[in-house]
Amino acid sequence: MRIIFLGTPEFATGILTLLDKYYEVVLVVTKADARGNHNKLIESPVKIKAKELGLNIFQPVSLKDDYKPLLDAKADMLITAAYGQFIPGKLLDQFKYKLNVHASLLPKRRGGAPIQRAIIEGDKETGVTIMQMERKMDAGCIYAQAKLPISQDDNSTTLFAKLAVLGRDLLIATLPDIISGKNKGQKQVEEDATFSYVLTKEDEKLNFNKQSLDVVNQIRGLALEPGAYFKFKDQPYKILKAKAVSSTSNANPGTIISLNKEMLIKTADGAISVLEIKPAGKKTMDIKSFLNGQRIFQENDVILF
Repeated sequence: MRIIFLGTPEFATGILTLLDKYYEVVLVVTKADARGNHNKLIESPVKIKAKELGLNIFQPVSLKDDYKPLLDAKADMLITAAYGQFIPGKLLDQFKYKLNVHASLLPKRRGGAPIQRAIIEGDKETGVTIMQMERKMDAGCIYAQAKLPISQDDNSTTLFAKLAVLGRDLLIATLPDIISGKNKGQKQVEEDATFSYVLTKEDEKLNFNKQSLDVVNQIRGLALEPGAYFKFKDQPYKILKAKAVSSTSNANPGTIISLNKEMLIKTADGAISVLEIKPAGKKTMDIKSFLNGQRIFQENDVILF
């Protein structure tokens, strides 16, 4: 079985590693190198892993306009895991098997940010779906699913890691029956479909006019990258960890109501206690270390949003 694998982030590296162990991966497709600080090129985790495994790599700027190398590879199957680009229908039509490892329990949370939005919106569980790709986004038949509870200690980084292992193992366990035809898949119930669209910069901005739990969930859902932030005196501050606390303060939401060994920010129904913070251009700090050296915030300062 000759396989083309498409993926980009760390989530996909374990899947690629096991596929290479059990099957013939003839081509790895990943996003073009990004530009980092000082214009340095940054390779995707999947590219780094593919190089370690000695696999052929293709990095189109736009797969929609440049997919001939995939056809030339003479593969039997396409497998994607968080690739990050639209896969054109004309390409999908060339393969009998075109599978996606999707990080949700479809038809719930179709789209590009199911892990982050599951945490942000307070879901109690999530999971992984092995599905057949078709022209409509995340709408193909389902071959297998595995569930995973979302812990209150989870953030997007830890949940990505857990789901990566779950998806890797589920795919490898499911592939033989898909290839043999024993597992023909089941159609999704369209009426149950929900969507988790790709995050925008606006999604990263904190709004303390929400309830405390919603603010904390937003912080968890965006940590450790890209991070939820607020601005104060035109400088951004990312909050990477926080907890909801009760408060009897009648201050307006966004008011800093305590800086005494902790940083409490008023919300619509209580407050959040900031546990880890990252000022612009500086490393992440626990809140005690930050408060020991800072001269920017004072009690009763108001964070505008």
